Amino acid sequence: MATMTAAFYDGNGKMELHDHPRPTAGPGQAVIRIRACGVCGTDLQMNVDKDAPDAQPAGHEVAGEVIEFGDGVDPGLLGQRVAVESVGLARMCGTCWFCRQGQFRACRNPTPAVGGGFADYMVRNATAFCPMPDELSWDEGALVEPFAVSIHGVRRGYLSAGETVAVLGSGTIGLMAIAGARAMGAGKIIATARYERQAAMAKALGADEAVSDSGPEFRAAIDECTDGRGADLTIETIGGHGGETVQQSLDVTRVLGRIVILGGHRRPITLDYILPLRAEHSIIFSNCYSVIDGRHDYELAMEMMASGQADIEQVVSHRYPLAQIQDAFDTASDKSSGSVKVQIQQD
Repeated sequence: MATMTAAFYDGNGKMELHDHPRPTAGPGQAVIRIRACGVCGTDLQMNVDKDAPDAQPAGHEVAGEVIEFGDGVDPGLLGQRVAVESVGLARMCGTCWFCRQGQFRACRNPTPAVGGGFADYMVRNATAFCPMPDELSWDEGALVEPFAVSIHGVRRGYLSAGETVAVLGSGTIGLMAIAGARAMGAGKIIATARYERQAAMAKALGADEAVSDSGPEFRAAIDECTDGRGADLTIETIGGHGGETVQQSLDVTRVLGRIVILGGHRRPITLDYILPLRAEHSIIFSNCYSVIDGRHDYELAMEMMASGQADIEQVVSHRYPLAQIQDAFDTASDKSSGSVKVQIQQD
């Protein structure tokens, strides 16, 4: 049996390389040679939460080249440079009610999950492989997934041109929410940033101001550009274990404004709902990506990058080969490393 190199969490805090069976394409499937795979905050948190070693390699921010296809797949896919949509399109049945609505992640008959992008090769249903425009680099191809997450959040928030947008957090998803909101016509964008490098990147991607995530500065900046009304749309991207940033989102949003929760809250949180009740806030939850108004978030993400509307390649601060994946995880985890987005890249 042909093998490949793949990385696995060992159950004790480390990533290890092992030989692993190289995937082959069955009916309706294709195999890619992986060129780039981002290290997501979710990957870091999942390792913390796991109590056993990985059975399959993880990694879901993936770009690569199609090298093999199975029966029933368009031969024109061979050789294509693709971004991988491995959450919905990769596993959809295509026939249930949710799939027919374009909500593939909610498919009622999904195919089994298989190994991810921390490896030499990956197999998926061919529907998962979204051809990349020629203008996009491998860096950008592996950024399509997180950018689509943020674009989905902005679209779920019904942004109208010229509106003031508040973004809580300037990690990867927050930064890309800034880029997406700017590309979709936001007027003013005010963001919070914990580190100087995040503030600088937030401004580079389209934020008018990037201020401290604590104290009164955030609300003051929003009040100044809205005559005290508050933000039209607020996007919370931090999550965590408490409800502080959700409460902060309520505090900075105008009456009848919208709040999109993109951050992953891993424990129950308690909020005083009198404020949003009186303000008639719309609180909207956003998760992953889908089709909205006939267009998949991946399609929009690639279009924005290829056209130059969103220059998000600059968020890739560190690149490592697969053989150094533990170094990549260490860099992504270390807040003093200066990292923004860390990627595993392969020639």
